[in-house]
Amino acid sequence: MSKHFPGRRLSVPRLALVVLLAAALVGASFVGWGRFTDQRAAADGQSWFAGYVDATATPFYEFETPATEAGGSVVLSFIVADPEDPCKPSWGGYYGFDEAASTMDLDRRIARFTQEGGEVAISFGGLLNDELATSCTDVDELVSAYRSVIERYDVSTVDFDIEGENLKDIVAGKRRAEAVARLQKDFRDDDKPLNVWLTLPVAPTGLTGDGTTAVGQFLDSSVDLAGVNIMTMDYGASRAESMSMFEASKQAAVSTHRQLGILYERAGIDLGPQTLWRKLGITPMIGQNDVVAEVFDLDAAEKLNAFALEMGVGRMSMWSLNRDATCSANYPDLSVVSDSCSGIDQQGRSFATVLGNGFSGRGLTLSTAPTTSEPTATATAVVDDPETSPYPVWFEEATYVEGDRVVWHGNVYEAKWWAKEAVPDNPVLKADETPWQLIGPVLPGETPLPEVTVPAGTFPDWDADTVYTKGSKVLFDGHAFEAKWWSRADSPQAALQGADSSAWNMLDDEDVLQQLEDGKD
Repeated sequence: MSKHFPGRRLSVPRLALVVLLAAALVGASFVGWGRFTDQRAAADGQSWFAGYVDATATPFYEFETPATEAGGSVVLSFIVADPEDPCKPSWGGYYGFDEAASTMDLDRRIARFTQEGGEVAISFGGLLNDELATSCTDVDELVSAYRSVIERYDVSTVDFDIEGENLKDIVAGKRRAEAVARLQKDFRDDDKPLNVWLTLPVAPTGLTGDGTTAVGQFLDSSVDLAGVNIMTMDYGASRAESMSMFEASKQAAVSTHRQLGILYERAGIDLGPQTLWRKLGITPMIGQNDVVAEVFDLDAAEKLNAFALEMGVGRMSMWSLNRDATCSANYPDLSVVSDSCSGIDQQGRSFATVLGNGFSGRGLTLSTAPTTSEPTATATAVVDDPETSPYPVWFEEATYVEGDRVVWHGNVYEAKWWAKEAVPDNPVLKADETPWQLIGPVLPGETPLPEVTVPAGTFPDWDADTVYTKGSKVLFDGHAFEAKWWSRADSPQAALQGADSSAWNMLDDEDVLQQLEDGKD
């Protein structure tokens, strides 16, 4: 005979406790899974460093130089609306695409940088000019304008630096968001992802109201933001006098991180805290800021770098690589911001090195393909074709002077001083050992540029027995020269070789063309 053991009956309070415990366990499992997926999503991203380059500031910053401390990525700025054409992109309102190519060698320098493994991002906007969406009121034309920049420079990461009056224009903000969303979708459909960053001013309390509106507009338009980059600079009255520049920057990042969580939640996108840190960028203005009392020094840079790495910040930038140097002794007032030096004694150190430490990723194009130890084929030298070379192919017997350009093994070189027989791509140990400066590769579709020649008889040939006065012009060895002062028997040969002490100044192509137009004057 078997015995029957009746089950124990639970009281209502005990039953409620069991339900609560079960719910807690289920909730904990969801929280644990949420944290796991958040960590995993954050780990999939790559933190990257890219200093801004003020592309039109003179002297032009040599971001393409291998020795530069720009690192693997740079953000070239700023593309703005052409003052004469509201829907036409320009560099700083000064140069169109072709003008930038001829005046700044921009296409060739970008090609050289990417050829060596670098990555270029393009920044639209800035404080001083109209961002394209502000002036271009037709969304279709705006999409075309943005596309023309991306395709011209073959970039996969773009940055929209929206501040000042551009940020206050809410209608322009809607146009911008709509255009970027359409553009991003078009590129995605073509299997060409477009990485979009939104760069905004910030206070220690976080983004301004206009800033949160701009983020909301992008999210509402279904723009897949790579992140929001905050300009931790020029705080003014929002920073307490007792708060250091590092503390203000740290607080601004923490505050913005919280705001991003709210903005994404409002857009119906659930992101964990670590993923949100990956979607945050920090950009200090190195050295002396526009606000006289604000100086971001190297100590602040070290602390900000450590904080960013600890929190898993996705991007670190700086304004700007042009300014990453100690000012020379002839720059008298360090409280006035310079666009070519930081305004503090850097003691041989660079902000790019300090801020970029530990940020080894790229904006989008960093290859994750495994490396192999298999031998690679030996590269063969490029055979230069005079029919497609923009400049004459280098010739061993030719004489070259400062400013002359040649093509050699698929690259363009410019003479730094008088040269003959010096091979342009000679692998010397130091740059000052060669008379040639590498400019960048010959670009697809290039053709020979018209060569400026001085017709015989345009000026008299130089004669050792003739007395020349200031302004006299002569021909010597196929080049035109102008006398700097009274001279006799002083050959232009020294000027041909770049000597400043010569009585003669060799005319460049523009001078020669002007002289030909003026008719031998």
